[in-house]
Amino acid sequence: MATTERKTLLLDFEKPLVDLESRIDQIRELATENGVDVSEEIRRLEARARQLRQEIFNSLSPSQKLQLARHPRRPSTLDYIQAISDEWMELHGDRRGSDDSAIVGGVARLAGRPVVILGNQKGRDTKDNIARSFGMASPGGYRKAMRLMEHANRFGMPILTFIDTPGALPTVAAEEQGIGEAIAYNLREMFSLDVPIICTAIGEAFSGGALGIGVGERLLMFEHAVYTVITPEACAAIVWRDASKAAQAAIALKMTAIDLQNLGIVDQILPEPIGGAHSDPLKAAIALKQALLQHLEELTQLTSQQRRQLRYQKFRQIGVFTEFDS
Repeated sequence: MATTERKTLLLDFEKPLVDLESRIDQIRELATENGVDVSEEIRRLEARARQLRQEIFNSLSPSQKLQLARHPRRPSTLDYIQAISDEWMELHGDRRGSDDSAIVGGVARLAGRPVVILGNQKGRDTKDNIARSFGMASPGGYRKAMRLMEHANRFGMPILTFIDTPGALPTVAAEEQGIGEAIAYNLREMFSLDVPIICTAIGEAFSGGALGIGVGERLLMFEHAVYTVITPEACAAIVWRDASKAAQAAIALKMTAIDLQNLGIVDQILPEPIGGAHSDPLKAAIALKQALLQHLEELTQLTSQQRRQLRYQKFRQIGVFTEFDS
C-alpha cells in the first residue's frame, strides 16, 4: 500500500532521485542478508543522493514548480494554522445563508497576539476536494472572508491570508450569485481596512480567485508557490489554442516567486525544505511563522493611514516600468 501511494505521488522530475534511493535500500538489504560491510559505498551513494536532490530542486522549471505547488500532500491553510497558532477558533458563515468550505478562517493567537487568519482550503482526497471545490471559492466564500476581515478591523486584529487556489469557482451558479461583484467588493474594502494585512501564497495562486483575499501591505510567497493571472493550461488554450503548451505558458507568465520578486510584487520569498514544503511541513511552518512575526512587528509600528497608503502604492506600482534608451 505504501509503495503504491508513493508511486502515485511521485513527480516526474523526482524519478532519478527515487531510483537512486531505491538502489541504496537494495544494497543495504543485500549487505544485511549476506553480512557484508558496505558502509563506505552506502555513505558515497547517500552523499550523491543529497547532491542530486539539491541539484534537482535548485533548478526547477516553472512548470515543475507548479507541480510542487499542486502536490496533494502540500501543507494547506488549516495545516499552517494548526502549526503556527497558539489558539485557534474557526468561524463559519457569511451571514447571508452560506458557509463555503473552500474558504476557512477564524480567530487565533500568534505568539500571544490576537489575529484573524483565513485562506483557501483544498481537500486531502477526491471526496474532500469535491466538498471544498478544490479550493475554488464561491461568492459566499468571499463574503465570508470579508465578514471575518471586517470583524478583525472592528477589534483591531491583524489579518493574515493564505492563498492556495486555481481560481474562483467557475460555475453558472457562481456567476448568477455575483462572484465578480463579491471579489470586486473585497478588493475595494481590503484597501480601506485599518489593521495590518499580510498575504502569503502557500501553493497555487491564480486569477481573481487569489486576488479576492490577496490585498495587503505585504505579499509573502513560498519558494515553490506560483502566483499569476491565469493558469498556464488556460493561458495556452487561449493564446495558442493548445493546452499542451502549458509549460511554455508557465515560463511566459513569470509566475514563480523569484520572477515576482524581481518584478517588485513579492516582498519576501519563504524558503522551503529540499523536496518541497510537503517533505517537512513543520520546517515550512516555522519559516512562515518567523516571517509573519517579523512583518507584523514592522507594520504595527505604522499608523493605519500609513498602512493604507503602503497598500495603495504597492498595487499602483504593479506593471509600471521605466525604459531606458540604449
